[in-house]
Amino acid sequence: MRAIAAQQQEETAQAKQQMEEIPPPSKARYMAVKSLNLWQNPYVTVQGGMVTLHVLLADANTSTLGVGGLLRPMGARRRDLNVRVGELAAALNAIPQSSWPYGRVIAVEEAHEIPAKAMPQVRRNMESVVKTLNDLGIVVYDWSESGKS
Repeated sequence: MRAIAAQQQEETAQAKQQMEEIPPPSKARYMAVKSLNLWQNPYVTVQGGMVTLHVLLADANTSTLGVGGLLRPMGARRRDLNVRVGELAAALNAIPQSSWPYGRVIAVEEAHEIPAKAMPQVRRNMESVVKTLNDLGIVVYDWSESGKS
């Protein structure tokens, strides 16, 4: 039992070290975002049996011509990954540094239209997700409490 706990602590320490390569968050940049559709950093939707990690990959084209337009839509670069709560740290470390334009901050929301009987599991998962993010040194931006949609 202690060996498993020690291994988990070591994995968390390694994951945190990797996350520290991403710069600290820029509060002025991410507080100005009013919709998750415009959020450029990764964000998490917490559900009963898993979390969905939403990642916007960086645009490979460095030109400003046509950004967000018909030929270069943001939605084409968005990836939605279903991840077990226990594997969230590994999934976050797999995200390229270029997908963190606001720095080490991640928006977190609960899934919409959760059945009443699933709510306790979602709350437990939310606590686990926030703990994991805090252990990794990532700032948690609670989207559900911010009153935004």
